[in-house]
Amino acid sequence: MLSKRVIPCLDVRDGLLTKGIKFAGNKDIGDPVESARRYYEEGADEIVFYDITASAEARGIFLDVVERVAEQIFIPFSVGGGISSVPQMREVLLAGAEKVSVNSAAVQNPRIIGEGAAAFGSQAIVVGMDVLAVPASEAVPSGYEIVIHGGRRRTGLDAIAWARRCQELGAGELCVNSIDADGTGDGYELALTKAVARAVSIPVIASGGAGEPRHMYEAVSEGGASAALVASIVHFGQYSIRDCKEYMASRGAKMRLTW
Repeated sequence: MLSKRVIPCLDVRDGLLTKGIKFAGNKDIGDPVESARRYYEEGADEIVFYDITASAEARGIFLDVVERVAEQIFIPFSVGGGISSVPQMREVLLAGAEKVSVNSAAVQNPRIIGEGAAAFGSQAIVVGMDVLAVPASEAVPSGYEIVIHGGRRRTGLDAIAWARRCQELGAGELCVNSIDADGTGDGYELALTKAVARAVSIPVIASGGAGEPRHMYEAVSEGGASAALVASIVHFGQYSIRDCKEYMASRGAKMRLTW
């Protein structure tokens, strides 16, 4: 059995670490490079960076931040936001990232998933899914709809159907973020996580809603996720990465403990 992962998520806006609730009300809270270094030293398995306004502003990714992070940490990290072509993926990977995350661009041009996988391998391609709970309908039978551009645009795509298609196109991993749970601290949307994990055979990262280590354990046990993404609870010092991993291990989750 593969170890479960704890992955801090750093949202970056204008070069600064930022955090909001349900994709709104973001406040700048620090230096993403310093935070990445701290989480690496605490035992994070991977780190994720999102340039949260790149897609909406139709601009490129923050390569300077990627390069600075690569000099400071020695664990895998992925980068997303504003990546819409294979050349842009190459730039990010050459800057030091191990993975690229595509979200809005993949919905608008699904071929980018397969093109990226062909160029760099499926293991380097993560598809981010921002998901909104909606009334079930013929178009969205699961009751979970894909939204893009940082939650600003609904697509009419069913999240479960989209997850299956992403795997077929060559994605190596899916990061499933519940907009309704994001930043609330009330726990992950386990029904969503479980539905996606059952629909695909590639790793699924649960995202949105972690308020305590118990929620993370629930995501990898009940939700079937391979990893739990965390943000607010570590950014604001409620728990350390070590706290989270030790709790999950105490409940029986297989974890990589390096201290």
